[in-house]
Amino acid sequence: MEKRVLAFDFGASSGRAILATFDGKKIELNEVHRFSNDPVTINGTVYWDIQRLFFEIKQGMVKAKEFGGFDSIGIDTWGVDFGLLRKDGTLVENPVHYRDKRNSGMIEKAEEYMSKERMYDITGIQFMDFNTVFQLLSLKENRPYILDEAETMLFTPDLMNYMLTGVKSTEYSIATTSQMVDLKTNDWSDEIINALGLPKRLLTKIVPTGAVIGQLSDEICEELSLPKANVIAVAAHDTQSAITAVPCQDDDFVFISCGTWSLFGTEVKEPIINEASKRLNVTNEGGYDFTTAFLKNIIGLWLIQESRRQWKRENIEYSYADLEKLALECEPFKCFIDPDSPEFGSMGNIPKRVQEYCKKTGQYIPETPGEIMRCIYESLALKYRYTFDGIKECTNKEYDRIHVMGGGTKDKLLLQMTAESCNVKVYGGPIEATALGNVAVQLISDGAIKDIKEARKIIAEGENLTCYTPTENEKWEEAYKRFKEIIVK
Repeated sequence: MEKRVLAFDFGASSGRAILATFDGKKIELNEVHRFSNDPVTINGTVYWDIQRLFFEIKQGMVKAKEFGGFDSIGIDTWGVDFGLLRKDGTLVENPVHYRDKRNSGMIEKAEEYMSKERMYDITGIQFMDFNTVFQLLSLKENRPYILDEAETMLFTPDLMNYMLTGVKSTEYSIATTSQMVDLKTNDWSDEIINALGLPKRLLTKIVPTGAVIGQLSDEICEELSLPKANVIAVAAHDTQSAITAVPCQDDDFVFISCGTWSLFGTEVKEPIINEASKRLNVTNEGGYDFTTAFLKNIIGLWLIQESRRQWKRENIEYSYADLEKLALECEPFKCFIDPDSPEFGSMGNIPKRVQEYCKKTGQYIPETPGEIMRCIYESLALKYRYTFDGIKECTNKEYDRIHVMGGGTKDKLLLQMTAESCNVKVYGGPIEATALGNVAVQLISDGAIKDIKEARKIIAEGENLTCYTPTENEKWEEAYKRFKEIIVK
């Protein structure tokens, strides 16, 4: 029997409603609705426009109905961000964006209450100042009245699920992005919450990925003239949805979920928490069936996207193809940046910051847009290599290929540079990995697909992967030596 499920995939700049049809052998995707996701800055605070995003969910469901309807719904989004609800279920304030300045200095503040080493031992999560635990600490330290007014905290996809069903719950993968989950128990860490003085009453029960949260509320069904449908707790963190769709049957594989962020890692049965993982600040994020995604968060296409926006602000319009062409025309390996250096994480003039970084580190200062793009492209590929070496050190394994998934697979220059830098074959695809992973979990939950291994087999057979082979290893090895000298200064 044909199954039809609706996947909502929210990124940092856009969202889609994708209606998937499964005939028992192949998954077909049909994008029925696309919309922008535009943060709003008010009096210096950056918010997500959650009401508008929920409006777009409704539009997506109506359009999906026009294309034949759906049996279930799953929502995945970016990690860490959340909404706070009062006792009556209304929002205390619009959810704040993870790039908001309120997070600055909170890692250091947390160390006054608990050592970083102990926090990592419990959670295995990479330290990033926008992790949920530090956002909550910022509220406790600077705006405690917000927490006092709240009864429940829900991560962005859980908040959307609540708006659809009236059920408050927290999906496992999105919970682990908070840096508040004990990976030994797969539950909230009382030790961290109590040490930082955070209100545990805000937290809801963690449910496993694939659980049925509830059904569309009577109110939603009446408003939109929809039949009842299950709402499924898919891997709500978009990275985990993408990992679910890795087109590989091997137990050991390396992936890059490539978009605004690049998530570079491997899937393991148990968390890896050792001296090497602590030194390299690698994360252990919960995945489907309580597996662990052992990965590193790297600033990804954000550097190219925000550079393009900056030039547009200066009335210079470039397409992504233009920027790739300009980069290719420039001399290679003249200068590098560490993509994860703090100055590149916030909105603003990325090209100027690239120039300032190169000047600060005593390198050639790129002058033209092409030179700046060449610097960014090569630096991303070399940071992938640096991370690849770290993953291999922590797992004590070798890998002969890298699977790159997501929107970044369209960037052929970056994928070829990744193959060159890491000196392994790189396979690009699927582009729609996140949506496919979202759909796969819904189909597994429904019983239409047996398990994750079968889902990956179905996805692999339905995709035409593109292979990139290294050809210039010696040049990239020399560049890598220089890159390491710069980023460890």
